Amino acid sequence: MYETLKFDEQGDIATIRLGRPRINVKQIRELERVCDHLEDVSTAKVVVLRGHSLGIDFLDFDPKAGMDIHGFNKWEKLVSRFENLDKVTVALVDGPAVGGGFQLTLVCDQRICVPGASFQLNEVPLGFLPGMATFRLAKYVGLGHAKRIVMTGAVIGADEARRLGLVDMVTDDLDAALAATIASFGPMHTVAFSLARRLLNESYGTQIEDALGNFLAAQHRAISQTAFLDTLRAEQKKS
Repeated sequence: MYETLKFDEQGDIATIRLGRPRINVKQIRELERVCDHLEDVSTAKVVVLRGHSLGIDFLDFDPKAGMDIHGFNKWEKLVSRFENLDKVTVALVDGPAVGGGFQLTLVCDQRICVPGASFQLNEVPLGFLPGMATFRLAKYVGLGHAKRIVMTGAVIGADEARRLGLVDMVTDDLDAALAATIASFGPMHTVAFSLARRLLNESYGTQIEDALGNFLAAQHRAISQTAFLDTLRAEQKKS
């Protein structure tokens, strides 16, 4: 079904394996198809993104033609879709995560890498911009570190990435770490999970008054779900 990636779904876990060294238009389209499936059809509760990426494929561009922002817009919409899936997302990085590969990793809920992995936003030294990583990165590492990473194109090794909060775990055994990570989320009530993620993502740019209104609307939706009603019944049976 796909040429640039592999997709597999087993029970509660859907796995995307990146299958080419650089992100091209075909891979963006195939990732869009995967998102269509995950949003509209899939019953999985966890999406695992595996592999590594060297970033944008410059062969998609013609230096003799006028530059068009359309492709970058499609990419950012895809990244936003992935960020807002109503499922737990976990990135398993087994090599370099450069440019767009770094972006995809950054929007996952948990990030795990091998000791030999590395992270880089190399766009500015190459004359363009690292997408909406300019919006997201500082929330993880602070403005000072974000400026260094974005403006110099610094390569961040696995241990430094762990210290900065870019990854949650560094391990030689990605599969064991994935199992432990999935278990740590407990029953994974997808509505409550998605609402909590959205409120956290909005927290840096929302005034407290607006945040309160957003929270109350989200909480009303959460407590109306079966998961919370089941919790009430179970707790009341204990007393």
